[in-house]
This record gives sequence, structure tokens and C-alpha cells, in this order.
Amino acid sequence: MEFNKEKFKDIILSRLRQQYGKDLTGANRHDLYDAVVADCMNIVMDRWIATWHTYEKKCSRSLYYFSAEFLMGRALDNNLINLGIRGYVKDLLKELNLDLDSIEDEEPDPGLGNGGLGRLAACFLDSLATLDYPARGYGIRYKYGMFEQKIENGFQTEYPDLWIQHRDPWEIKRSDLAVTIRFGGRISYGKMPDGGIRPILEDADEIVATPYDMPVVGYGTNTVGMLRLWEASAEGGFDFKLFNEGMYNRSVEKQNNAEHISRILYPNDTGPDGKSLRLKQQYFFSSASLQDMVRSFVSKYGTDFSKFAKYNVVQLNDTHPVVAIPELMRILVDEYRVGWDESWEIVTKTFAYTNHTIMAEALEKWSIDIFQGLLPRIYQIVEEINRRFLIELREKYPNDYERVNRMSIIADGKVYMARLAIHACFSVNGVAELHTNLLKTQELKEWAELYPEKFNNKTNGITQRRWLLMSNPLLAEFITKKLGSDAWVKDLTKLKGLEKFIDDEPTLHELLKIKQENKRTLAQYLKVTQNEFLDPDSIFDVQVKRLHEYKRQLLNILHIMYLYNKLITDPDYNPIPRTFILGAKAATGYRRAKAIIKLINTVAEHVNNDRRVRGKLRVVFVENYRVTVAEKIFPASDISEQISTAGKEASGTSNMKFMVNGAVTLGTLDGANIEIIQEAGEENEFVFGLKTEEILKMQAENSYHPQEVLARNPELAKVVEQLVDGTYDPSRQLFKELYDSLVYGVEGQRPDVYYVLADFDSYCKAHEKIEAAYADKIRWAKMMLKNIANSGKFSSDRTIEEYVRDIWKLEKTPVVMEDK
Repeated sequence: MEFNKEKFKDIILSRLRQQYGKDLTGANRHDLYDAVVADCMNIVMDRWIATWHTYEKKCSRSLYYFSAEFLMGRALDNNLINLGIRGYVKDLLKELNLDLDSIEDEEPDPGLGNGGLGRLAACFLDSLATLDYPARGYGIRYKYGMFEQKIENGFQTEYPDLWIQHRDPWEIKRSDLAVTIRFGGRISYGKMPDGGIRPILEDADEIVATPYDMPVVGYGTNTVGMLRLWEASAEGGFDFKLFNEGMYNRSVEKQNNAEHISRILYPNDTGPDGKSLRLKQQYFFSSASLQDMVRSFVSKYGTDFSKFAKYNVVQLNDTHPVVAIPELMRILVDEYRVGWDESWEIVTKTFAYTNHTIMAEALEKWSIDIFQGLLPRIYQIVEEINRRFLIELREKYPNDYERVNRMSIIADGKVYMARLAIHACFSVNGVAELHTNLLKTQELKEWAELYPEKFNNKTNGITQRRWLLMSNPLLAEFITKKLGSDAWVKDLTKLKGLEKFIDDEPTLHELLKIKQENKRTLAQYLKVTQNEFLDPDSIFDVQVKRLHEYKRQLLNILHIMYLYNKLITDPDYNPIPRTFILGAKAATGYRRAKAIIKLINTVAEHVNNDRRVRGKLRVVFVENYRVTVAEKIFPASDISEQISTAGKEASGTSNMKFMVNGAVTLGTLDGANIEIIQEAGEENEFVFGLKTEEILKMQAENSYHPQEVLARNPELAKVVEQLVDGTYDPSRQLFKELYDSLVYGVEGQRPDVYYVLADFDSYCKAHEKIEAAYADKIRWAKMMLKNIANSGKFSSDRTIEEYVRDIWKLEKTPVVMEDK
């Protein structure tokens, strides 16, 4: 696009003057950030309006992506790059004695997501816009993120993540599109003029859902997609009469209760109140989004809902928004008087479902008491869906009563959301080849036998615009120079052309130099933010992701304890210096995950303060891990720790971000690791551990006994014993539950349920191979180059094209800019 420098400068100065009553000399960095964003939004708005007009004229089928999380990351840098004007803006600000990097640092990370689920959603929105597909994301405008993590005395401490401390300049409030959501109440029945009976929900709590729209700027295109987020409030939430009577708290109670719904991402749901709030959140954004979709459809096409699925497809990102299925039935049947059978046909042609977990315990289910109490009409509809479904099951399996009961949507006093999704949706996809195969042959085997045509795989991907072009400019420039083009930014398979440099030593040395510079950048960042001192000449071994036992951060830290013991007891052991970098948040109610964080920080304190290992071993826990930190970590990483128990990680996306930035994978044959190894070659990764089929066999035969493993490996036994012998905790109680979970089993679980001890020896041997490979710099550079060159498959652009081809059936709709 043509960049008008003088106009851009004038808008900045005008914004400062009108919004803050300041000029450049009096403006602080936040003022400047707001002014630059306003300028950027001025450019975005032309494209955004043109996108809307194009879709209105074209009447193409649109995708609506329902997700409880959208982990977007900071927008300014990304949008300037996608608009193609970052260099111009940087130069202009420099002329004004302003630094763009400093201004960008004023932007907070939006607290709209936590882990891979939300980051995947964000990558998908980027790819959809870049590829010119009509799409919209729907979610919740959380006032607070999950929490801001601080490490205090080694423990995770949670503080409010108030990311909207100032007005968010990227969003537009659309009060004119607010809708009403109803909770609780009782159902009565009224007669319709045609003699029919209509259910009426009375005495319900009414919540107002107000949308806020955020632009999603496509790269190298005029298309601007949209993320619509809903905020909860109460109509007439302030009771003036109660306030005047001195009952101040009661006067705003209704408003406060409403705002709780969009107040925080993932409230603690260990108790009934937390569970109730979670369900409220899910119904709130699902209902609001569907009402928005239906309103738009009716305004364009009237009430002939036979066309609804022709123009609308909804992708349910995990089970959180599955309550949308009965909600669309309610809207069609109750509000528009569409017959049940016709409504059900519409629903089954509209919804598709992505499963993100192999673990049955992670598939959402709700107590009937909570579900029926909050959503009485929705529960009635689920009951009717299930009644009809059970008739089908009994006809198909006439004598298999146990199977019918196992597949019932309502069973054991609970509503099973994954079962509802699989029954109602026309597509059910996993997110990596192994994950999908396990769903079909293990966890959801009976469902795959019932609906074989529904199940398909869509291996996850990441957007190279953020995770390479933006976060690793040195490597991006290197790639463009070597390939002679930046076509890889929109077609990541072009990176395959780098393989021709695999034996070119100057190229390999240049690649090593880039990695070293990125390591220095990360070291400087952690020195400033956490007062941590990292040696860029050491191996940067990194594990950053959500803290969960199956991801096995515990295996990582036990190995570090083993290395520490070896360094202080074996004077002949002189390895290449290693820096282990970990970062993760544990859910507020996840006790053992929090204990693992405490263990990591306790071991780090011991190791980092022991002069005997200084310069050889260092452990760093990155506080408050988030997208902005990840953008610095991935380019600097040598080793990508992807060490989940085989068969437990659905896919992973951090493994892809590491790969495209030249890190080498240390991983199990799990999730997308398998496909990474297939693409780059096993000789360019470090594979260890039990395979999924071996674990399943051991489980079936009950043949795994951790104490036998400890008896065979005295060094491992010593490490495990140190959890409770006073080495790291004088009270011997802090890590006792971790110890018991490994050796004896806790809370009815068998011991070492994630096979940490079983894989320990193989894990150690893999680390020894890493050390040998890293010592040969040219060999290591070749491994880096092989990973980068073969990461093309893992672009979210490829993933989106597969969704479009097999599930969504969208048409590319390029946006034409209109003459002003």
C-alpha cells in the first residue's frame, strides 16, 4: 500500500492534542502508543469497511469460530507488519525522536486466552484473513485474564491480570448490537394463535451481552477479519431506590453478578459456584453469538431457515461452546416456530466440532442439578435430543444395553458435552494424526464406529507471520535473502528451498550467528525483567507451556536434579554448559501442578547459588509466561522440550513454533511430534520414551511397577528420595504428594500415572546425545537448517485450507477497495 507519511504524522499529532491535550513534548509513552494505534486503525478501518461491503454483496458462506479463548498477543507490531508499513512508521517516528519498539512495549498482552487452544484460535483468524476467507471469531471479552503470575518464595502467586487498564484502542464497542441472555427461571406454557403450545421462560435473570469488535488484519491482502467479544452487564443494574435507602452493596448487586460472567478467564471451578460460573460463561457467549448470527441471517434472507446452513458454518473449538447446539434449537423452535425435525436438520448441517484432548476426564460434563437449574429450557431440549438419540441407538444395537448407556448424552446424573457434540455435528476432527487415530480406536471408538464418516484429522498449525516474520526478524531476513524472495510469508512450504544450503558452511555459520544473537537478546530481556543471568554460550534447553502433569515438567526437573548430583559427585564430569528454561502457569486449583512450580524454583535456587556448578548448569523459571515472552524465547531456543507422555498430548503448537525458529526437538512420539519427526527426519531430532502402544499394553496387563524401576536405577532413586529427605525442603512435606504420586499413587490413582520414572533413563540418554551433537557446531547447524526447511507443513495456512476443503466449504472472497 502507499504510505502517506505526512498524513500519518498529522493524525498522531491531532490525536495527542484532541485526546490528551498534549503535544509531542508532553506526551508519555502510553499517549504515544494510543496515538500510533489510532493512526493504524485509520488505515485498517478503510479495509475493514471494504471487507464488510464485499461480504454483503457477495453473500458467501461464512465461518463462525466459537472459542472460549483467543490468545491474540499484542497487536501493534503484528498489524503494522501485515499492513506492510512497519518500516515506514519506524522511520517516521525516528524523525520525531521516537522509538517504535518502546511504544510497542506499552501494549499489554490481551488476557483473552491461556494456552494452545486460544493461541490456535488466534493463528486461525490470521490465516483466514490472509487467505481471504469470510470468517468471524466469537468469544468473551474478559476484563481480567486468567491471572498474572508472580513467583514469591518459589510459589506461584496469582494476581489480577487487568489487561484493560486503559481503553483498548483496537476495539470498537457495538452497543447497538447488544442481545439478552437469560438464566434460571421456570418454564410455563402458552397457547399460540395456531393452537400450538409454546414454552415460556419466566422469572429468569436477564443479562445483556454487548459486543466489542477487534480487527484481524490479513497479510498482503485487503481483507480484515473480525473477532467479536461479548461483555456482560445487567439492564438497570443500579437500583437507585436501594441506594437512597442506604443499602449500597445491594443496590449494585445485580450489576456485579452480571459482570462476573465476563470478569475472568477460567474461574476456579473446583467448587459448585465456580462450575456454575463456567457454564454461565459458555452459554453466555454461545447464545449471544448465535443470536447475532440469526439476526444477520434474517436481515439478509428472511425466515427461510432452510438456507441457514448454506450460508453459515460454526466450528466449536473444544467442548466449551457445545451448549450452542441446543441453543440454536431453542432459537429456531421457540422463537421462529420452526419444526423440531427441520430445526435438527439445520443444526446438524451447521455445526462442526474440534476435539483437543485424548483424556476422558478433560471432556466436559455438567451435573444435571447445575445444568437444569441455570438453563431449564436448554436442559429440556438436551433431554429431547437424547430421547430421540437413544431410540436410534436401541434400533442399531438392540441387545447391547450397556453400550447404549455408555453413549447416552445424559447419564449418571451428568450431561456429557462431547457426546452431544459428536451426535449433533457433521464433522468431528482431531488435531494430529496420532490424536485422531487414538480418538477413533480408543477414547471415542464406539462413536467412530457409529459415525465413521464424521471423523477426520486436521493437524494444527501456526502463523508464520507472527512466529517467524515478526518475532525473529534476523532469521526472516536470512531466509528471504537465501531464497531470493519473501514468498514464504504466505507459503511456508517455500522454506524447503533452504535445503540446498545444507552443505554450505558460510550459510551454516550465518545461521549459528543468528541463533547466538537471539540468545543474547533473550538473556538481556531476562536480566532486565527478572534479574536472571544467562550464558548465551550455553545450550538453551526450553520447556514452555501450560503446567500439567501429563506434559511432564516433573520429568524435566528430576533430570536437572540428576545432573546436579552428577556434577557435585563426579569430578571428571565436565559437560557443555546448559541453561534450562521453563515457563508455565498452573491452574489456580491444580495443587500438584503448583507443587511442581515450587520444586522447579527450589531446585533453581540450589543450583544457581552453588559455586561448584557455576558456569556448567543453570535453571531459570520464566515468570508470567505469555505471548510477548514467547516471541523472545522461541527464536533463542536450542532445544525444544516436547516430553509429554505418549498418547496424552493431542497435538501441541509450541513444538511447531520452536521448529520454524531452528530449535531441535527433544520429544516423545506424541501428538504432532510424530509429524515433525517425519518431516525433518529422525536423525535431526532426539526421540525417547515409551510408545503409545507400549503404554496401552502395560496398562492392560497392569505390568508397570515404579518401585521396580527405582530398584534398578539407584541414581534415579536418589533423586526421587531427595523430594522428601530434606535436601530441598527441611520440612520434608512440600513435595511429599509429588513423591507419593510417583512411588505409591494418590487419590485412587495408580503410581506414576504419566510414566515419568519409566521414561527417565531413555530421557537421560537422549540428553547425552544432544550434548554430543551440540559439540559439533556444523552438525548442529545442519540440524537447525533441516528443521526450518521442513517446517512448511505446520503453517496454519495449510490447516485452514484443509478445513475449508473438507469441512467448511468456503469460497475465497478477495476484498476490493472502493473509491472514495
